[in-house]
Amino acid sequence: MNYQEIVDGFVLTTCILSIEKLPDGGYGNIRIVAGNKPYIDSIENPANGASAHMLNNKFIPDSPYEKYIPKDLNFEQAVYKSAILKTPIHTYLKPERFFCWLNQYILPIESDDPNKGYCSYSMQITMEANSEMMSNVSASVSSAVLETCIKLRGSTDFKKTLHEIIGDICELCGANRCSLLQTDFKAKSCSLLAEVVIDESKDIAVVSEETKPDFGLVSTWNETIAGSNCLILENEKDMEVLRERNPRWYDSLKAANIQSLVMFPLNYNNETLGYIWAVNFNTDNTLRIKETLSLTTYFIASELSNYQLLNRLEVMSSVDLLTGIYNRNAMNNRIDRYISGAEPTPENYGIVFADLNGLKQVNDSSGHIAGDKLLKGAAEILRTLFYDSDIYRAGGDEYMIIAVNVPEEELEKRMEKLRKDSEDTNNISFAVGGYYEANGGDIRYAMRTADERMYADKDRYYRKFPERKRK
Repeated sequence: MNYQEIVDGFVLTTCILSIEKLPDGGYGNIRIVAGNKPYIDSIENPANGASAHMLNNKFIPDSPYEKYIPKDLNFEQAVYKSAILKTPIHTYLKPERFFCWLNQYILPIESDDPNKGYCSYSMQITMEANSEMMSNVSASVSSAVLETCIKLRGSTDFKKTLHEIIGDICELCGANRCSLLQTDFKAKSCSLLAEVVIDESKDIAVVSEETKPDFGLVSTWNETIAGSNCLILENEKDMEVLRERNPRWYDSLKAANIQSLVMFPLNYNNETLGYIWAVNFNTDNTLRIKETLSLTTYFIASELSNYQLLNRLEVMSSVDLLTGIYNRNAMNNRIDRYISGAEPTPENYGIVFADLNGLKQVNDSSGHIAGDKLLKGAAEILRTLFYDSDIYRAGGDEYMIIAVNVPEEELEKRMEKLRKDSEDTNNISFAVGGYYEANGGDIRYAMRTADERMYADKDRYYRKFPERKRK
């Protein structure tokens, strides 16, 4: 059969692919048998943007496809399903190795070789995401994606809604476990946002909050996905490819009794915000699962970006950037909630004011960098001593602690330790005042009384050590 003649009849950028059939039902090498002029230009013509991402810029007919692009399990599975199983495939996606979106058509072709299957691969390139192409999917996929969008946009509790959506994805995949991990590559951290498990006995979590997610392992995932838009492991052959690429990840999956995995990065504005994956899923529905998740994760990533932005804004509005403890705005908001009744005042609570002695002298003699270091050191002392309480920077050198359900005797013991340690000239020094409320009384009275006692303690301190009094 003249495959060059066949491919030259295509208007779109097209090549013909062959795939070896193996006796065990698997497949061997995948080769690019022939390509039309637009396809060859996409490899050889430097003016074509796609050529910059090719591993080789000289097209040779019947070459292994890995000569031009990195080995891609998703691509191989699509070729196998089309050329061997005679399934037509259409996808619209943005592989991470490319700057553009690809509208792809993979169609089976009759083969005159019983040991090989053939298919055509055609693509259209769009520089930006095309909403019409993205929405050109089956009714069942459209319904699933629309349901996700409605849930996300109508949500007042993002985490709760996310858990519900993860449950939907788990059901769609026929999976035993589905998880969503958010990542922060700048901070080198990650955390599990949502997870649904059908049967705990069938596998072990790939990552879990109990064992603390291993960012070192997570940071290898993008490279392993190798520029594709997802990773799909359906069988032992796929697992062997993973073992070659990332033995550490392979070992962790095997140890967790995972036979199959579908994973999508959550990418937004060229940043990976997290990952969604399902394990031990129904591999009979791989194409539908991939098509649905390609779109669903697009919208989840957008909402996750908004969620992370709001969290950052909340931190900026409630956390003192110098010391890392809560700021005055957060303190005022909490007190306002108690006063208005929006949040019930605790039955048993203590208020402690701690004023840092000597900040002005340090600023005047050693500069504000030294003063900032003193403020951070003071906050760390309070954070260690009042580890079970909320600590606020109420003013320049003043801190307030709200200690809920800490026994009065324990609170007095901690305040006395601060006073005693402050008498040593080598230590950071505080003036301390507190008030304990055992009957849910007025928090304004508690704050006023604690503040007065703190100033009385400051007067006592300077009477005892007049040489340390600020001038």
